[in-house]
Amino acid sequence: MKGHIDHDRLFKELLETFFGEFVELFFPRVYEAIDLEHIKFLQQEMFTDVTRGEKHRVDILVGTRLKGEPGIVLLHVENQASVEKEFAERMFIYFSRLYQKHRCRILPIVVFSYSQKRDEPDYFKLEFPFIPVLDFKFLTLELKKHKWRNYIKSNNPVAAALLSKMDYQKKERVQVKLEFLRMLVRMELDPARMTLLAGFFETYLRLSDMEEKQLEEEVGKIDKKEATRMMEITTSWQEKGRIEGRKEGMVEGQTNILLRQLKKKFNNIPFEMEKQLRALPAEKLQELAEAIFELETLDDVKNYLK
Repeated sequence: MKGHIDHDRLFKELLETFFGEFVELFFPRVYEAIDLEHIKFLQQEMFTDVTRGEKHRVDILVGTRLKGEPGIVLLHVENQASVEKEFAERMFIYFSRLYQKHRCRILPIVVFSYSQKRDEPDYFKLEFPFIPVLDFKFLTLELKKHKWRNYIKSNNPVAAALLSKMDYQKKERVQVKLEFLRMLVRMELDPARMTLLAGFFETYLRLSDMEEKQLEEEVGKIDKKEATRMMEITTSWQEKGRIEGRKEGMVEGQTNILLRQLKKKFNNIPFEMEKQLRALPAEKLQELAEAIFELETLDDVKNYLK
């Protein structure tokens, strides 16, 4: 769907790239306890909720050790981008399934990244009047409860990216981006990581044309060397964005042509099949386009998609 933001993918990229920095910034006691030299990102687990007929995938699962202790522990980090009434229950179900499979200590962490301020529970309980049966707890990070100005002196790249999800007023948007750029200049990261941070920030805090002009005016007031470096960084990721935008446009055009051909050949195609086709990468689209004359039925198309 056009305009859809893949929140899970964005947070996964950010936290997997800067996992140590994330834990150090928001969970210092955990940071002091775990051995970062033995960090290993494990394959995402898929769980099916039979009752609701839904499938859920664990966002980030990390295997590591505690300092001075043998054996593996798991850190399960979940990003929650929308309000969900029974989310705490879902975290317990994730925990149960993970424990059933791995049989080791698991530390659950939730990042609440939606745009409203709420008091989210950090537990799930089951009890009777005569006995508590379950008291499951997890660590939480509610980004909207964090003031953005408290992080602008940090050299932590996760802090820079997450300024865009913290608590700021509408009139502060230009200042937030200015301080984000200052943080990037100060950290002197390689271009790939710089682009990742910039892409994340811009997804959640994109200035209007008027605000961009205000930003240019603000940049003009600061140290010339720092201002020049800011403009270099901005130009670099804007150019990358234009290139990627052209690529996406080409893939979309190729998909539309292929769909027209299939609909003409088979009179029409099911909606689910169209969704699958739109999700194909460019190389798979090309393969299917080359094979189109060999496809005699919709079942042939289904088999190809499998």
